[in-house]
Amino acid sequence: MINHVILLFPLVSKCGKIASIFEELQSADDNSFTTKLEEFPGGPDIFLFAAKFCYGTRVEFTARNIMSVYCAADYLEMTDEYGEDNLLSKAESFFHKNVLRNWKDCILALQSSESCLPRAEKLHVVQKCLNAVAMMVCTDPSLFGWPMMMYGSLQSPGGSILWNGINTGARIRSAESDWWFEDISYFSVGLFERLIKTMEARGIRPEHLAGAIMYYARKYLPGLGRWHSTQSGKARTVASFSLTPATVDQKVLLESIERLLPKKKGKSFCRFLLGLLRVALILGVNQTCQDSLVRRIGMQLELASLDGLLIPSYSDSDTLYNTDCVERIIHHFVSSESGLTLFSPPSLDLETSPSSEPLRKVARLIDSYLAEVASDVNLKPGKIRSLAEVLPESSRPLHDGLYRALDIYFKAHPWLSDREKEELCNIIDYQKLSVDACAHASQNERLPLRVILQVLFFEQMHLRTALAGCLNVLEAESAPTGHGTATAEMAGHVTATSETAGQIVQRDGWVTVVRENRVLKVDMEKMRSRVGELEEEFSKIKQEMKRVTKSHSSLSSPRIVGRKFGCKLLPRSSDAQTDVVGSTGPTPRSSVEQACPSRHSKHRKSFSLF
Repeated sequence: MINHVILLFPLVSKCGKIASIFEELQSADDNSFTTKLEEFPGGPDIFLFAAKFCYGTRVEFTARNIMSVYCAADYLEMTDEYGEDNLLSKAESFFHKNVLRNWKDCILALQSSESCLPRAEKLHVVQKCLNAVAMMVCTDPSLFGWPMMMYGSLQSPGGSILWNGINTGARIRSAESDWWFEDISYFSVGLFERLIKTMEARGIRPEHLAGAIMYYARKYLPGLGRWHSTQSGKARTVASFSLTPATVDQKVLLESIERLLPKKKGKSFCRFLLGLLRVALILGVNQTCQDSLVRRIGMQLELASLDGLLIPSYSDSDTLYNTDCVERIIHHFVSSESGLTLFSPPSLDLETSPSSEPLRKVARLIDSYLAEVASDVNLKPGKIRSLAEVLPESSRPLHDGLYRALDIYFKAHPWLSDREKEELCNIIDYQKLSVDACAHASQNERLPLRVILQVLFFEQMHLRTALAGCLNVLEAESAPTGHGTATAEMAGHVTATSETAGQIVQRDGWVTVVRENRVLKVDMEKMRSRVGELEEEFSKIKQEMKRVTKSHSSLSSPRIVGRKFGCKLLPRSSDAQTDVVGSTGPTPRSSVEQACPSRHSKHRKSFSLF
């Protein structure tokens, strides 16, 4: 009994908890001297460390064991009440004087705190470390002291490393602000989340926080690397060489990352969000997280890329791509007002022109998306129609992209009936097709006949409007200046007409016509006389066609078919040899006669009226 007391005396004299346990055992006359230390932080190795300290054996404090030793000393009540310079005071002194002033030791101490986290939280040592790390991120790393920089591998703002005010001659290798991403990526999800929130509270710039989050996500979520800009090789700090990656639950990680992401927008950031959404669909995270990602992407859809929107369908759907998810993204873009602001340039490959008409950019993006998914044989007509109609009519100044997507869809779905094709073609405004698109559509055998006739009609309207506008421009420019104030109202009307015509000409690509008609300004009288000749010739042709109509009453006559569709008559090929550009100037009535036959020669046999 006496020998046992002598052996235990060093522990009893320095540990208040063991002293109280020993007294309880003595009062109970229990000679077994067996007890169990419930919830002892750090395990047997740390208890051995405390025992060696009590028996006077030399022990070494390190950044890896300081958290556990600190917690164990608190658990064992090794305060100065039970001996001067007891373990608790020594551990506390080492923690404040060494660990909190050194980046490497802070990182190592935080990672090793996982084994004793509850008591470490009670002692507030974890939060102190987090505050220290956040403060050092905001500070020039060259000011941390020599132990931080002794290996010279830390990236930091430029200049020589100072140690106690002495220039060491060592140079910092980089001026990048992401030198700390690698080290904190070794934390567990919970610790990383707390660190990001601490940094956010300290006012660290959102683009730096987003960069750290993206770095962490790419490390533990396979497949995310290709959805972010390629990172160059970064030199790692001293701490990173001795750390082991954390074990994380990917679902928990993704949901935590979504909550941490700043409410900002940027081109690379949007690409990262699309990649994150793709991984979320694969992992099957909760619907709240998915909806939040969809909403975030929708609020910055103008910065998205076509490659990012092509999200494969991971469910039991027959379609190749997840068009439902993209449709929800577009709905969020249309329905919600984006209150997001750009990251501060030049971080995260930002969009430098935020006022570049996002609605039209999204319309072009969606038209390209429709063209990509249109080749999927399992894509239903209703789905491609709903995707096209989500955006408002004002988003598309030209409908060439819609026409191209439908043409690809008709080619991949040859079994569609003419009625189904016509219903899909109703989403196209034929007045918003360019001249090239009209020319292609008028010869497209995949389109229904009714659609081709509509395209031809509107193409004629385009030609007539463009040529009439050119004539008005020429007449306004050649008008005598002496009439001045007497014709002010007429001049205003001509100017308005000229502006409208100029817009139409520019839209339809008739720049060549404008250039050639400018030559006619030198001789307006010849042009007017030529217009008169064309009018007389046109009236003769109409009389001749009336005689032909009376003599041929067959219902199969193409001219009668033309009248049923409300089309204007054209002269025969022998009467339509006049060159519009080289002539003295066409009239609106003669423009139809001369422009259409050369452009739509393929349909002249069946529809000679066009």
